[in-house]
Amino acid sequence: MDKRPEQINDIIVDFANSILNSLGFEHEISTEKCSAEEISLMISGPDSRFIIGDGGSRLDDLQYLLNRIAVLHAQDAPRVRVDCDHYRDHLEKRVVATARQKAEQVLSTGRPQTLKPLNAYFRRLVHSALADMPGVATKSEEGDSRYKRITISREA
Repeated sequence: MDKRPEQINDIIVDFANSILNSLGFEHEISTEKCSAEEISLMISGPDSRFIIGDGGSRLDDLQYLLNRIAVLHAQDAPRVRVDCDHYRDHLEKRVVATARQKAEQVLSTGRPQTLKPLNAYFRRLVHSALADMPGVATKSEEGDSRYKRITISREA
């Protein structure tokens, strides 16, 4: 039986606490948003840099794992977004700014631009951010890799 977002949120928070406690991290988790579309968790504490990992790699892994757990409890589970001391907020702004800058270059030069490999969450963010930009098209590379590049080009 599929669960409601509030029930999934409780399961996700409990699971995240269990993982972080098992690893010995001192932390607190709060829910910033809980809706049918998204559950957003904020982790904070003195061990934040270890939870975030190099370039956000551990945060990405934790988010991926929590999304898989959510889908186990409901086929149409809300996306789980995990941040730690606003690291992801800052990173999202940088990724979108870079994508917009590359899109401006595409419009002025006509030459396609390729972004560094991004996970599914950041690819969705870029596609969404550039969707309302006239004359610009985005395309993710094919393949099974978790990290893929997005090519920004002129709209055909």
